Parts: sequence; C-alpha cells; structure tokens
Amino acid sequence: MNYTWLEKSPAQVTNPNQKRSTPRLLIALPARLAWKDQRGVSRFASVITRDVSEFGAFVECYSQLSIPLYRLVQFQLEPTVRETTDLPGTLRNGRVVAAVYRVAHSAKGGKFGLALRLMVEPNRQVASVPEKARATA
Repeated sequence: MNYTWLEKSPAQVTNPNQKRSTPRLLIALPARLAWKDQRGVSRFASVITRDVSEFGAFVECYSQLSIPLYRLVQFQLEPTVRETTDLPGTLRNGRVVAAVYRVAHSAKGGKFGLALRLMVEPNRQVASVPEKARATA
C-alpha cells in the first residue's frame, strides 16, 4: 500500500470557480500585531480582524502603521475572543507568524488595512493508493 499526502481543499472540490483553497470567515474581532522595524525596535499595534481563513487574515487599524510589504509580524487574537467556534484552529492557539502581503490605505485617510499570510503548515490527510497487481510467471 502506498500513501500519498493530499492537501485538504474542500472549497475547490465543491465549487470549481472558487479560487480560494479555504473559505473566508467575515468577523470583527480585536487582535494584536507585533513586529520589529528596520532598526530592530519592537513595535506593537491593536487592530480589528475583518476576515480570516486557515491561511490568511485581513486586519484594520485606525492609525497609520509603518509596516512594509513582506515584513514578518506576530499576529494573535485577543485572549478573550479566541474561543469563537468558527475560527481556524491555528488562531485559537495564540501567536502565529504572518507575512504582510498587501497594504491598503483608505481614500479618506481613515482606516489602514493589512492583508496577512499566516505562516502555518497546511493540514494534510493520508490517502491510500492501492498498489497495482503484478503478473508473475
């Protein structure tokens, strides 16, 4: 019996037009970001998480943050809201390392948004592949 690792992607299986591998959950939960700036000084910010998935999140902040694109940050939801039932398991455990992959500025100078790619290993499941029968002489 051979075993092959397959990625879980129910969204792609159920809807071929869906480009996301996991569905997004629209929420409004408080969270924290921590990162080091270009001089190595630790920075912190309180943000509101607007949507999450197993591999990403979008957060908003009312103040301008000086986080450049592709900066690694530590992302965690506030401890009081981690037990929300619909959240992915990686966000319930505490801190997650994430990379900033999109920075969104509000046209009116209000909110400041960051799209984060969570650096977590995808869930995998074992699928068994039966061996082909061989003819013997």
